[in-house]
Amino acid sequence: MNSILDEHNSLVIFDMDGLMFDTEKVSFQSFMKSCEFYGYALDEVTFRRTIGVNLIRVKEIYQQRFGKAFPFDMVLVKKLEFAAQYIEDNGVPIKEGLYELLDFLAKNKIKKAVATSSNRKTAMHLLALANVLKRFDYALYGDELKKSKPEPDIFLAVAKKMNCLAENCIVLEDSPLGVLAGYRAGMKVIMVPDLLQPDEDTKKLVFKEMKTLLEVKKYFSDTVI
Repeated sequence: MNSILDEHNSLVIFDMDGLMFDTEKVSFQSFMKSCEFYGYALDEVTFRRTIGVNLIRVKEIYQQRFGKAFPFDMVLVKKLEFAAQYIEDNGVPIKEGLYELLDFLAKNKIKKAVATSSNRKTAMHLLALANVLKRFDYALYGDELKKSKPEPDIFLAVAKKMNCLAENCIVLEDSPLGVLAGYRAGMKVIMVPDLLQPDEDTKKLVFKEMKTLLEVKKYFSDTVI
């Protein structure tokens, strides 16, 4: 069967944390340790609210939870130290099927891009360590836009840069906020859930829900839309 992808028109846009890399768990543990270092107790409910949004929004959420005196910038620095140490000790935790999916898209000459809420420095470092940075045609990072997901800006900006119509873009996301952003951008969204499972409202927005990127690769290769 023919693929839903067209080498001349299609663009596959990847989220990063929780989608390509199993880094949401690392981030949670690192933020907890950092908050504890400064005398705060981070709960999972608060952390889950930050999944899929940029640092500006993360700071707002933490200060809503702990008050304006919460030293977010210092907590963030310490969090990045803890996370960096984990990555140095254990490597980047790659999600199942990432390399196989990238190989498939490259073989079929399908354009691919990254649209992540993580800041440029951190994201580029992870992408480089995982040996995938140069495998994408373009990448846009959370600190390069004012509006965070669930606003569609990052996906629309990627599509514009890649000269691709929204209806020809397929977004791969793990978080409900990312799904909503892709939907608002007028793109087909395939959700591969990580820490946050889709609720009924999110399920209505997704084009497909799949368990792994390996399943996404199989779908691309043998499914007709």
